[in-house]
Parts: sequence; C-alpha cells; structure tokens
Amino acid sequence: MTHSAPIHQNMPPRSPLAMQAQDLAEAPAPRARSEVPRRSLGWRLAVFGPALIGTALLLYGLYGWFAGSGMTGLEWALLSMIGATFVWVTLSVSTVGVAVAGILAREDADDRAPADVTPIDVALLVPIYNEVPWDVFGNAAAILDDLARRKGAHRYTLFVLSDTGDDAIAAQEWQAFQTLKRDTPAAINVHYRRRAANTDKKVGNLLEWITGWGAAYEGMVVLDADSLMSGRAIERLASELSADPDTGLIQTFPMLIGADTLFARLQQFSNIAYGWLLAEGLALWARHEGNYWGHNAIIRTRAFAASAGLPHLTGRGRDDLILSHDFVEAGLLRRAGWRVRFLPRVSGSFEETPGTLVDYVLRDRRWCRGNLQHLRLLGTAGLHPVSRFHLFHGAVSYLLSPAWFVLLVVWSLLGKDAETNIVRYFNEANPFFPDWPPAMSHIDSAVFLVIMYAMLLTPKIAGAGIIAAYPKATRVFGGRTAFLTAFAFEVILSIAYAPILMIQQTKAVLRATFSRSELWSPQRRDARGHPWAMLIKFHWVETVFGLLLLAGLMAGLISFWLVPIVFSLVLSVPLSALSALNIAGRAPEGLRLDSPHTLREPGIVTRARAERALLKGQLTAADKVPAG
Repeated sequence: MTHSAPIHQNMPPRSPLAMQAQDLAEAPAPRARSEVPRRSLGWRLAVFGPALIGTALLLYGLYGWFAGSGMTGLEWALLSMIGATFVWVTLSVSTVGVAVAGILAREDADDRAPADVTPIDVALLVPIYNEVPWDVFGNAAAILDDLARRKGAHRYTLFVLSDTGDDAIAAQEWQAFQTLKRDTPAAINVHYRRRAANTDKKVGNLLEWITGWGAAYEGMVVLDADSLMSGRAIERLASELSADPDTGLIQTFPMLIGADTLFARLQQFSNIAYGWLLAEGLALWARHEGNYWGHNAIIRTRAFAASAGLPHLTGRGRDDLILSHDFVEAGLLRRAGWRVRFLPRVSGSFEETPGTLVDYVLRDRRWCRGNLQHLRLLGTAGLHPVSRFHLFHGAVSYLLSPAWFVLLVVWSLLGKDAETNIVRYFNEANPFFPDWPPAMSHIDSAVFLVIMYAMLLTPKIAGAGIIAAYPKATRVFGGRTAFLTAFAFEVILSIAYAPILMIQQTKAVLRATFSRSELWSPQRRDARGHPWAMLIKFHWVETVFGLLLLAGLMAGLISFWLVPIVFSLVLSVPLSALSALNIAGRAPEGLRLDSPHTLREPGIVTRARAERALLKGQLTAADKVPAG
C-alpha cells in the first residue's frame, strides 16, 4: 500500500531483538526451568472425566432406544453427532463445577500481588489499523495518567504502532500523538510509528517492533484499539512477570464496558454475571498451559522473540498468514518451556463489544476463519496436549453451529407429533432406510431438547445462583429484584438470538471453507443502527429458512418443539434491528440489563470517556480550521 501523506514516526533509538519464524515440524530443545509442581491433574480429571462419562451414559441410553430393531447407518450417524455436540456442553458444565469447588476450597486465589519484585522496563503496545484516533489516544491518556499516579516500581513506555492506510485518519493520529506526548507525565515516554505497508497485519506489526526495539524491554503489554487497563492492573502484571522468571505470558480476563445498546448490554451482562465462573474454572484446570486472547496480557519479550515467531502456512499452492495468531503463540511459548498463566481475578482489565448483532457477526466471521485454520496446526511438533486442546476447541466452537443445526432439526422432525408424516416417508418413499426409525418414533423429542437446554443454561444458572445467594453481590447489580429480572431477560434474549447466530456461524464456516479471504474493516465503536434494506439483505437466509420451517410447522410436518427456533429465524430482521436499540437509562429497571459497570462506572472508564471526548473536540475543531 502506498501512502500519499508523510509516514510519521517518533521512535527511540533502535534496540534490535532477533525473531525468526518457528519450525512447526520440529520441536525446539526444552529450556531449563524451575518448574513448581502443581496439582493440575486432579482438576483436569474433574473437568474432562464427568464430561466424558456423562456423554457416554447419554449415548448408551440412546443406543438402547435405537438398537431395538437393529442399528441403521443413519442412526449411527445421528448417535455420533449427538455425542460430538453433547460432550462440549458437558465440558462447560463441569468447568463451572470445578470453579465452584475451587472457590469453596479457596484454591490458588490470585488476589495478592507479589511482595518483592525487581523493577523492569515494560512497553505498552497499541497496534491500530484505521481506528478512530480520539478513542485510541483517549484510552491511552487515561491509562498513562493512572500509571503515573500510582508511582509503581516499574518503568513504562507507550508505543502506538499504526498500520492505518487512510491518510486522513493517519493525519489525525499524528495530531493526537503530539497532544498525548505533550500532556503525558514526564516519567513515561510515548512513541508513534506508522508503517508504510501493513505486511502480515498485526503479526507483522508486532514483529517489526520486536526486531527494531524489543531488546530494551523485559515485558510488553499488548493492547487492542478498544482495550483499557487500570494502572493497578498493569502494575500487577508487571510484578507477576518480574517475580516469576519461568512465565512467558500472563493473560487477564477483560470485562466488557461501553455498552449502551440492547445487544451490547446483553453481552456485557453475560460477561460479568456468568463469564467470571467459566474463567475461574479455566484458570484452575489449565494452570501453566493457559491461553492468549491477543490483548490485555503481558508477554516476556525475549521469550516471545525466541519461541513464538509465526511462519506462513504453505502447501497446495497456498501461502497463508496465521490469522488467529494468539492461540498459536501461547502454544509455542509453552512448547518452549515457558509458563502461560491466566489470572482472572486481576481487576481493571476492560474491552468493548460490538453494539449490534450485525457488527458482532462481521467480527465473528474473521474469528471463524482464523479458528478453523487451527485445525491445520494440530500436528505442530512438541505442543503440550492442553495447547492442542485450546486450538481444537477454538475450531470446534464454530463447527458446533452447523452440527447443532442439523441435530436439532433432525431430532425434532422425528418427534411423536411428526411420526405419521415423517416415518411414512422413511418407510415408503425412501428405499435407503426401510422401517426407520422404529424406536425413535416413540421417543418424545421434548425430553432430549429439555436436557440440552438445561445443560446449555447451567453455567448461567450457576453464576446467577451464586450472585443471588449473596446480598452484597446483588446490590452491585441494583438489588435482587433488578438482578433476577435482568437474568430472566438475558436468558430470553439469548434464546431468541441463538438460532440467528447459529445460522450466521454456519454461513461463516462455509465461507471459510470455500473462499480464500475475508474482508477486514475496523470494528464500529459508535453502535449505530443499520438500514432496514441492509438488514433484509444480511438476514435473508435465516428469514427464508424460518418461513419454510413455519410452513412445515403449520402443515404438521415438523415438531412443535421447533417453535422457538422457527420464530427467532422468521423474526431475524426485526430482532437484528432491535439489537441496536439504545437502552441505557431508558428502559425500565431490569430490562436495562444493568451490571456493576453500568451502575457504578470504574474510575478509569470515566477518565477514558472524558479524554476521548476532549480529544475528539480538539481534532474535529482542527479539521475545520481553514488552511493558511
């Protein structure tokens, strides 16, 4: 990409650090380390054991039903699909169970920072690409001000690493940088660099910084354009990295902020009310084999440079950049002998979420393509089994959508109320599966669907139950009544949007399978609604499919247990429009989906909001001043 505007940069003297792409076919020699024995096996058995046993018992029971008159090929296929989907549901449930057990046992609480640490130099890296400048630099101003006020042990330098291709946005970035540099406390240095071409995207952006300046910094905190971290959180990460010489990466659990629309509030409430429980369980069983989500984490710079360089994936005439690089980088760090830790209780780590259903889906498409790419990396030599599981789970999280869709439709078609029509088809019109399904025709499909919905909702119910049991916890959600109302509303909305997301993720899987690339555009931060014409074009597949199912429902061809799915799909366009509705301060209590961060905004968030507004006024005013 060629730029007509000057390529601005303000960088310190170079301090190069070598970084080479790793050989995925050959494991590196393990580094010497002082590994501390951890009780990880017991927790892992507590997660995977019940999931596998529960799935096996379900399949055994279903096999007994199916095998009454002999198993057919279709019955074996259906049984396999049930097992492949149900095991992931039970894994979520057992992870919640482990989290509850760990909390009750006060296992490995990470509330306290190390007492004695050696001061280190830490780089705060903000890679950006055509983002809104006042949002990025406003957040940075709030972070640096909070760090300066803490007067902690460590030394910090901020780098804004721009890959922006739009010259007008880049000009605003440069103005915003000069303002930030002028106003930043003297103890913290601020730098800016814009690349002439965004080679290899974010991976290449960070690679260029590491090979140019990385040797001067013991750690690097990687932030996204919408990331926000308190000084306390960053200081805690730096202290943990300093105190543990065998740790290569520490990931926090970012909480969602800035949610005003219905869909964003839905995500935010779920993140705060239930997400913490899954995070606790993951931290317990993953231990030193944690994962990396690409932002709001600290990384040991030399460890990353020596062991996490990513090659391109080649073969069959293709040369592909690894897209969802974070999971892979975490696996490569652990492969080299570095600990990858997850500290879910480090407060003050935040990020934003897409404001509408459409914006969420557009972002999800990119993630889908990258996560499915992980299937090609499962054979990487030397990976820890847990690292392979993280890669596989990332891919399965998207493959489950088409599997769920096929499974639920097939099962519902074979319910008791559809017996006359469907069984007659299989017995008379279909020569490939005669006399099928003799056992299935007597099984009420409601039993299976109730079990599935109960398992899917268990993490939500467990998280809500723990909060509801403690008056102090419900008070930060606005009181017990407000919390329980919001919980019920969130569950209803999640059920309504789930079929739409299932179809959209199925489409994303097909796009990733049969096309080479995905258009990339920055995430919209302003949460505007979309025109109706655009929504109809975006959701026509769900709508048409929903109408076909509705016709089948009215004709008595399919089970009435599909009613929630049918109406969600038929109403996909109005539901998508509703997702952009601004409910902050407007909807009744409970229906606002309030959470602790909406009722009492964290101080760093308030400061960032003010800095963004101030910088926006300055930059837009400067644009209006006539030249000369």
